[in-house]
Amino acid sequence: MRTVSAAGLLPAILLLFTGCHSHSTPASREVRSAQSAELETQRERLEMIPPPSKNRYMAIHSFDTWENPVLTVQPSMLELHVTLADANTTPIGFGGMLRPIGARRQELNISTDTLGEAISAVPQTAWPYGRVVAIEEAHNTPSSAELAVRRNVEITISKLNDLGIVVYDLSDGKLQ
Repeated sequence: MRTVSAAGLLPAILLLFTGCHSHSTPASREVRSAQSAELETQRERLEMIPPPSKNRYMAIHSFDTWENPVLTVQPSMLELHVTLADANTTPIGFGGMLRPIGARRQELNISTDTLGEAISAVPQTAWPYGRVVAIEEAHNTPSSAELAVRRNVEITISKLNDLGIVVYDLSDGKLQ
């Protein structure tokens, strides 16, 4: 009867485990390739929007006066606020009863996974300050959900930066 020492088995076990993890499957490579192509398409759409103009937005610290897209980060989702451009370019009746700004404001609940798709679908006319998005944490967040909100803020900022979008924190007036 032949015995195998532990020293003889160790290289075989290591080879087995490294073989399992060193190669990605064709399906996973295909998924990564599709995600990369989708990100590139979203970047191309967003490049049509001019770079951000700091002198137009740095003095704004209120959600109500911000005209570019705003993201409100919540524990399990993002809320995208978009103010569409006024179709009537004359100053007559602007902001009045016949042309209220609130009627042009759209709100959309999205997940962090669909952020790129949603933000790249915002019309170019809804970006008067250029390629900059305001971000804020949800108000009245319970203390038990603060960690989840903070994590979503970090994920959101990272994804926006990957898309070439500047992030402006409305609460403290800082660029992210």
